[in-house]
Order: sequence, then C-alpha cells, then structure tokens
Amino acid sequence: MPVPISAASRGGRGKGVGLGLALLSALAFGGSGVAAKPLIEAGLDPLHVVWLRVAGAAVVMLPLAVRHRTLPLHRPALLAGFGLLAVAGVQACYFAALSRIPVGVALLVEYLAPALVLGWVRFVQRRPVTRAAAVGVVLAAGGLACVVEVWSGLGFDALGLLLALGAACCQVGYFVLSDQGSEAGERAPDPLGVIAYGLLVGALVLTAVARPWTMDWSVLAGSARMNGTTVPAVALLAWTVLVATVVAYVTGVLSVRRLSPQVAGVVACLEAVIATVLAWVLLGEHLSAPQITGGAVVLLGAYIAQSSAPVKGAAEPVAAGGGAERELSARGTAA
Repeated sequence: MPVPISAASRGGRGKGVGLGLALLSALAFGGSGVAAKPLIEAGLDPLHVVWLRVAGAAVVMLPLAVRHRTLPLHRPALLAGFGLLAVAGVQACYFAALSRIPVGVALLVEYLAPALVLGWVRFVQRRPVTRAAAVGVVLAAGGLACVVEVWSGLGFDALGLLLALGAACCQVGYFVLSDQGSEAGERAPDPLGVIAYGLLVGALVLTAVARPWTMDWSVLAGSARMNGTTVPAVALLAWTVLVATVVAYVTGVLSVRRLSPQVAGVVACLEAVIATVLAWVLLGEHLSAPQITGGAVVLLGAYIAQSSAPVKGAAEPVAAGGGAERELSARGTAA
C-alpha cells in the first residue's frame, strides 16, 4: 500500500525546490553584468543596455501576456507595481546611482533590501521574525561589504546614496510583490503572467527614460571583447535577455512563492558574489582575499536565514512567509 507523505516532508521538499530556484535566479541575475559590460565598452550607453534587456524580455514573454490577457482586469495594481518597482525602478535607480557614487557603495546600499524586507514584515505587516533570519541578514550585509570592497571608494554623494537606497526600496517591492499569491477565496495569479505584464510595463517606462531612438544600433551588428576574446554583440544581448532577465525573473518569483520575501532576499545577496566570481573568470577581474572571505560570509548568512525557516503552514514566527506561497502550492498557478 502507498506510504503516506507527511506535510513536513512535502514542506521540506518545497523549501528545497524554492532554495534551488533562488540560487538559479541569483546565478542568472549575477551573470547580467558580465554580459552587459562588454556591450557598454563596445559603445552602448548603460541605460540603453537596460532598455534592450527589459524590452527584449518583454517580447519573449509576450505570448504569456496574451495567454493571461484577463490578468490586468483582476490585478492591475499588482502588475503596475511589479513593472514600476521590480523591473524599471531597480534598474533605473541603480544605474543613476552609479553615475554619482562608486559601484561598490551603490551595490552594497542596494543589497540592504533583505534588511528592509525584514523591517516591512515586522513593522508594516506586524509579523514576528526569527532571530536567525535577522542574523543571516546581518552576516550577508557584512559579507557584501567585503565582496564589493566598500572601503575602496569613499566619494559619497548624498543624491547618489538616495538613488541607491531607491534601488533597494524597489528591490523590496520585487520581493514583497512576488509574494502576492491570493486573497481569501481568490486564485493566486499566475507568476508567469505577472512577470510578462511587469516586463511590458517596465519596458514602456524605460522607453521614456532611455530614449532608445538615440542608441547606436550598429554596435549590435559588431562584436565585443570579453577578456581578450571576441564575442558577437548579439550573443551577449541574447544571454542578457534570455538568461539574465527571463530566467532570472521567472525563477526569482517562483522561489519567493516557495520560500518567503525575506529568505529569498538574503539568498539573492549571492548575486553580488556570483557577479564577482564570473567577472574574475570571464573578464579577468581578480578577487582579493577580503572579497573571497566576504563571499564565504554571504554564503553563511544565506544558509542561516533559509535554514531557520519553519515548515509552511506552521504557526511560528516568520522566517519563511505567509499564505501566498501555501496557496500556490495547494492550487497550482492557474490564472
């Protein structure tokens, strides 16, 4: 006779899948810079690269938007918020910050988002959080300080810091909105539909900001240099669109549904570590001893945060989130 599977076992497997998706998302997002930097060095404006990334992903996801064409009627605020914050806001604020403050400082400020997520859960949603999750955030933030070598650039500009903090707040919106599953008596919106419409909204907003009609399109017909190796520019663009955007957002949203905003947020800190390692291997940007140490601390912080999460459905302090992800597991992802 069949052996019954306990709720704890199912919850453990779901958590493992969620963690795997979060790691894949961090890997995909972390690889965006390695592909984008050669394009920028080949002559494209950074904001134009962001527009190509988002607009290209929106085109790829367009069939899903058509399939879920009733979604804007039921969840207009969710779709608008995801597009404005999780897509356009993060990218625009981060690149604007880079024009005023060092890259390391901007990246560290942006990745204060996991701590801000805990603040949202604790003070806005008024739900308790575990000490282990908080310790994981502190360790991850400290490790990131070493990974990006924040001490190497001290030219702090007030507006630049505010822009980087804006990117962090938009990233909080990404994690919180990704956790929106279902209200009482309603089906959870299909995450793929949410991403598709979010990318469409983000592409429209970035079109007004980036003004792609001023872009040097001939760069895409040529090649770029990656650590001395010639690579077709269109291949780098394809990686940026398909892997660093489509795969990254899909796996990221699905991971939040199976974990929680705060746990997925800490795991997402690995993006900085992955980006640094890939830059070392593919672009010849070598890691220093403090960066290697910081990467290990980020890994430790992410592990502590995710291992502290109780099984979904248990009435315990929040280290893995609330009802949205439980609804998704129970009902599937039909829109």
